[in-house]
Amino acid sequence: MLRDGVPSLDLEFSGEVVHWRGPSPYHFVAIPEDECRDIEAVSTLVTYGWGVIPVRAQLGATVWTTSLFPRKGRYLLPVKDAVRIAEDVEVGETVRVRLVIELERAERPAG
Repeated sequence: MLRDGVPSLDLEFSGEVVHWRGPSPYHFVAIPEDECRDIEAVSTLVTYGWGVIPVRAQLGATVWTTSLFPRKGRYLLPVKDAVRIAEDVEVGETVRVRLVIELERAERPAG
């Protein structure tokens, strides 16, 4: 798909909000397997290291930029507290999420 003249992968899915109690506590939505396959197919075009993939995400009316994290063959979408609060979302809820991954890698400065 073209978005503002830039090729992109647009995905929409539902997933459960989970709390990660690791060294940096955070909330995530695990991306379903089918969508993970689509993301993996374009990952080399967009990753900026460690398999992390920049995305524009939308949950309800809230849109934010973040990066997907690879985990055990799948990807996790971080959900900021500000997003959860704005959309009145609690841990354990199933939410509908939209992702846009721009496929045109930005040129990096030489150096």
